[in-house]
Parts: sequence; C-alpha cells; structure tokens
Amino acid sequence: MSRELSATSGVRRIEIHPSLLAADFAHLADEIRDVEPFVDGLHLDVMDGVFVPNISFGPVVVEAVRRATRLPLHCHLMIAEPSQYISAFRDAGADTILVHIETLTDPVETIEDIKASGARVGITLNPETPTHRVQPWLPAVDELLIMSVHPGFGGQSFQPESLKRIRWAVHQRDVHGLALCISVDGGIGPANARQVAQAGADILVAGTSVFRAPDRRAAVDAMRGAHPFTVSPP
Repeated sequence: MSRELSATSGVRRIEIHPSLLAADFAHLADEIRDVEPFVDGLHLDVMDGVFVPNISFGPVVVEAVRRATRLPLHCHLMIAEPSQYISAFRDAGADTILVHIETLTDPVETIEDIKASGARVGITLNPETPTHRVQPWLPAVDELLIMSVHPGFGGQSFQPESLKRIRWAVHQRDVHGLALCISVDGGIGPANARQVAQAGADILVAGTSVFRAPDRRAAVDAMRGAHPFTVSPP
C-alpha cells in the first residue's frame, strides 16, 4: 500500500485518508462520492463519550459507508474496552481496526482478536503517552497511528512534537526490519503535510483540511505532493 515506491521515479507515495467526521452527515454518500476518485482510503473516528469526551457513531454508520464505497475503511476506535466491538466493526466493513494502547489491558489478546477477524491491525498512541508503551507491540501490528492532537475533537492545531514521534517510529521500523505503516492524525493540511511526510509518515489523516476546503481535490493534491525524498536506485 502506502510504502510502495514508483518504479520509474523512486518517489515514495503518500496516502491521504480523509476523516469522515468532518464531512456533511446529512449527505454522507454524496460526500464520499465527491472525494472517492482522488483519495486512498477513509478514516472513521468512532468515539464513545467515555475514552474521549465526544460521541460520534458506531457500526451502523460504518456499514452504511461500506455500502457507499470500495475504498479501504480505517476504523479508529477511540472507545473504552475496544475488544468487545472488534467483530461488530469488522462485520460492518472495517478493513483496518485501530485501537488505543491506553485502553488495552491485554494488548496480545486484542491484537490476536483483530487478526483473527481478518482486519489489518493498528495501534494508536496519544500525544501524552510515552512511546515505550507501544514499542513491544510494533512487530505484531500492521500500522502505528500517531495522534498529533488530543483525540476527541476535530479542528485542533498540529502538535510539532509529533514529528519526533514519527521519526522514532521510522527508526524502530528500520532497525528491526518491520513491515509497519506509519499514519498520523490531527491538524494536518497542505501547510504542514510536507513536514509530516519528510519525518516519515506513510498515511496522512486529514478531516477539516479536506472536507472544508473550497477545492477538495486541490487540497489533497497539495498534501500528496509532499513526498519526503527521492530514493536512489540500488
């Protein structure tokens, strides 16, 4: 997926996953169709009012989104006790299930449950949580989602300290030879996408900067153009 290099240019391709939380829910299918031709996946923020202050939606909405698109669906479970809902979100159509390390009492069991469901496994790290909390589990997951804002509210400003965390994740991946995708969520738009991509992110999650942009395609093109470097042929 996102870490592939162009055979001709050697440039690493950055994926853009708009967060549906910023879309117009009164016209959700239309919103999805509008961005579908030029994005790589959709990010679905599931909030329960317990782990984070806000409440968003559950499996029923994910199921409706699945019917509306063939794009990969990344379900970001910002909920307490996510293990209880893995089957429900997978059955609803989630391709990737992302859970917060802060909510897991038994990371091994949760990771194995997600794998058994057939979904890709993602683990998420909040800005205030030390990176060592996720380090032991990186070899077992497909994706690390680094939160660059505090979860639960859209429209927050990107926290520059997150760049160090992205570089740390890249270092872990390189040193240990991991097949790890690095995604970043929070306050990302055309103005800072290059910084985030240069730090090593593979997937940029953007909500407001896509769905509230006057020209959504132009906004996505601007972020996708943030290639971090050109790789020299071997």
